[in-house]
Amino acid sequence: MNGLTHKFAVAPMMEWTDRHCRYFHRLLTRRALLYTEMLTTGAVLHGDRARLLRFDPSEHPVAVQLGGCDPAALATSARICADAGFDEINLNVGCPSDRVRNGRFGACLMAEPQLVGACVAAMKAAVTVPVTVKCRIGIDDQDPEQALNALADAVVAAGVDRLIVHARKAWLSGLSPRENRSVPPLDYERVYRLKQRLPALDVVVNGGIATVADAGVHLTKLDGVMMGRAAYQEPRRLLDVDPVLFGSPAPLPSARTVAEALIPYLERETAAGVRANAILRHVVGLFHHARGARAFRRHLSIAAVKPGAGAEVLREALRLVASSATSIETAAA
Repeated sequence: MNGLTHKFAVAPMMEWTDRHCRYFHRLLTRRALLYTEMLTTGAVLHGDRARLLRFDPSEHPVAVQLGGCDPAALATSARICADAGFDEINLNVGCPSDRVRNGRFGACLMAEPQLVGACVAAMKAAVTVPVTVKCRIGIDDQDPEQALNALADAVVAAGVDRLIVHARKAWLSGLSPRENRSVPPLDYERVYRLKQRLPALDVVVNGGIATVADAGVHLTKLDGVMMGRAAYQEPRRLLDVDPVLFGSPAPLPSARTVAEALIPYLERETAAGVRANAILRHVVGLFHHARGARAFRRHLSIAAVKPGAGAEVLREALRLVASSATSIETAAA
């Protein structure tokens, strides 16, 4: 895998970054590293692997994010995912939901750095692809200086290939998962200090990064940037990733050509029984701020859920939106 692939990534997001979303995002950027939604070890070991681990070859480079806390189960799951063709195995140490916490994985593992280290060591022994961790700067009343250092030291000792840090605490007591994505204050300086302390460790920052220009600022101090909700809600931003961060052309010149390129995929998938809305729900924000964007969103939201809906829904929606600029940032330049 190209050593620059972790320079920019689209964050793993539950119920958002499924295979249809990733296929769509790949039409906007060739160079970004894409992630699956989090998959628990139980799902990988005992669930429908053909469905859970399915991805289109065009999605490469693509990483799978695992949730779990048992080293043996994670090692076996990592091997299964590597054999399925994923380019990276990522361990979730940042999700704050009750369901995750009750399963003793996600952000609550910030309190058990040695266990996280054991999990990483087990996965590293099982696969040859990179093994990475995504964490918070701390949880609840933890001191972020001590908590993040302890976690980082444990995973570095275990041979982790990269640490992705959501630059917020997770408050497991008192805040909902949704609130945990925005209420705890961002502390990018804490992530910068981690990189200064461990210069040999590849450190990627996540949290609150809204534009590719923002990403460029962080890249002056860190090895990579991960963009989450902004990339999903305004996917046109991803058209800037390749030209601005990698010096290479975007895969397609405009949001309109991206939508048109999605039509054959939409035809193929709906012919195979996939509901049109399962794909088009990821596309509704493509023309954010463009003239006709509201009509585009409304048509997709209403028409895509109807029985028998297919590619004609997207074709009709495109007639409602004005021709758009290559990207949001170039349009504003």
